[in-house]
Amino acid sequence: MSAKWFISKSKGKLVQLLFMVLCISVCQCLDAQENDTLKNSRYDRRIHRYRKHWEALIPTHTKIQFAGNMGLLSFGTGWDYGKRNQWETDIFLGFLPKYDSDRTKLTLTLKQNYIPWSLTIKDGPFAVEPLTCGMYLNTIFGNEFWTNEPDRYPKGYYGFSSKVRIHAFLGQRLTLNIAPRHRFNARAFTLFYELSTSDLYIISAFTNRYLRPRDYLSLSFGIKLQLL
Repeated sequence: MSAKWFISKSKGKLVQLLFMVLCISVCQCLDAQENDTLKNSRYDRRIHRYRKHWEALIPTHTKIQFAGNMGLLSFGTGWDYGKRNQWETDIFLGFLPKYDSDRTKLTLTLKQNYIPWSLTIKDGPFAVEPLTCGMYLNTIFGNEFWTNEPDRYPKGYYGFSSKVRIHAFLGQRLTLNIAPRHRFNARAFTLFYELSTSDLYIISAFTNRYLRPRDYLSLSFGIKLQLL
């Protein structure tokens, strides 16, 4: 009886020991998994921030603009941002036919737009933006244009740059929001017009009273495709 009791007691202790070892192993595995989860979550958050920063550089729309002292036709892309996407920043590359000059010229424009209101028409697909406004900086490529007056002119003879112009504009837009089932490359299509003038034109208008609005105001038209 004593031998059987000893064997039975020894088996009980062995089972207890094995159970304790198993519990410790399970706890260690859980701790390791928890640590890996924490590491992965930090890594995932870091990658998410990294991707979010780079995704912000993806253009949200493209535009084509006719006239506006940016060239005969200008092709651009840009970004919408703000709580209501009321801000836009655009970059345009335009071309100006040679007309009476020796060659066709290229222009580059950096444009900032502000759209305070966007009003949906009777809960339909159309929306109107009754006011758009902003400024843009335009330059033209070519050796015959200058930022600073060449030495061949007396100092202060012109007093302005023939290469860089600052413009201001007002305009309106009409937007068609495309239904999801009909979307292909864009989710909205916008027609717009703008009435603009430049720094040089404003000075000319104040110093030459005989000028009419058509002499210092420029009318332009454009199309915007909302991609994102």
